[in-house]
Amino acid sequence: MRSSLEHAIQLRHDGRPQEALQELHQLLQHRPDDPDVNYQTAWTYDSMGEESKAVPHYEAALANGLMHDREGAMLGLGSTYRCLGQYQKSRALLDRAVEEFPQNRALRVFRAMTLHNLGEHEGAVQELLLLLLETSSDGSIRSYEKALRFYSDKLSQTWD
Repeated sequence: MRSSLEHAIQLRHDGRPQEALQELHQLLQHRPDDPDVNYQTAWTYDSMGEESKAVPHYEAALANGLMHDREGAMLGLGSTYRCLGQYQKSRALLDRAVEEFPQNRALRVFRAMTLHNLGEHEGAVQELLLLLLETSSDGSIRSYEKALRFYSDKLSQTWD
């Protein structure tokens, strides 16, 4: 099975997602609950812009104990929920993913996009400002770090 899964992954990487899906669906016929096969199936659908078809496979991968690529699956599913307009599901999943993988800044970026979609613009901008301060080496940004950190959670506040 492992070589068939690796072959399907290679097909996707080679830009042959339909062939990858054929192989993945054959694997799923024999092992429908396999978390790795479900994750790779979800990823393939996602890469083809077929988010609705990706969701049940992401969910199955996570529900059945995906460990090796759990971080990527949580990001993929959270992003997919967002793309489908399922913002509450996206936020809940991405909140959990950020707690589980605090070092993964990409999760925080996707969560910021979801916050924007939920109308929580200040929270989204705050998250992005803090990420910018954590990752930027730009001197003009670094020189204002103290002020940007101070204002990051006071974006609508004014002073007389």
